[in-house]
Amino acid sequence: MKKGANRDKTQALTAYLVVAARDGNRGALGDLVRLWHPRFIAHGWRLTGRREAAEDAVQSAWRDIVRGIAKLRDESAFAPWAYRIVTRAAKRQAGRELPAASPDTEIEDDRDGPEEASRHAELRCAIRALPAGQRAAIALHYFEGLTVAETAVALSIPAGTAKTRLMHARAKLRAFYEGDEK
Repeated sequence: MKKGANRDKTQALTAYLVVAARDGNRGALGDLVRLWHPRFIAHGWRLTGRREAAEDAVQSAWRDIVRGIAKLRDESAFAPWAYRIVTRAAKRQAGRELPAASPDTEIEDDRDGPEEASRHAELRCAIRALPAGQRAAIALHYFEGLTVAETAVALSIPAGTAKTRLMHARAKLRAFYEGDEK
């Protein structure tokens, strides 16, 4: 199955689970947590640079998501809305300044298989070298498939800032691959 088809399937399943959770279905809420928790941990890790801080931030974020899901009227907006909550929790957890991840920090994505993970090792290394805001913007836009506007919502920044972060991140990644790191 192609990546776009997987994304569409995830969006449809998420929308269904959000509607069911809003209606009080606890099983649907549990399924929503199982579906999104690994992604939120990866996002929190990109922002905080530490697994433990990411786990604490995501746990706090889930409390806010569960409390606020009844007010979420557009179930298709779950991803940017929830990522925004995770972003805020990660910022609180890490303090005002978001650190760059240390070189030995491994950002995991539980959806990658062993073969795919090894092919992306060099890319992950280059992305880890980016500042936290750029790292998060790249991951949300390219790995999670959020639009620029959704990425901006998820990171609680204006759309123009999201575009700028993506532009600078792409330039740094290009320089990394061309051997002209700055």
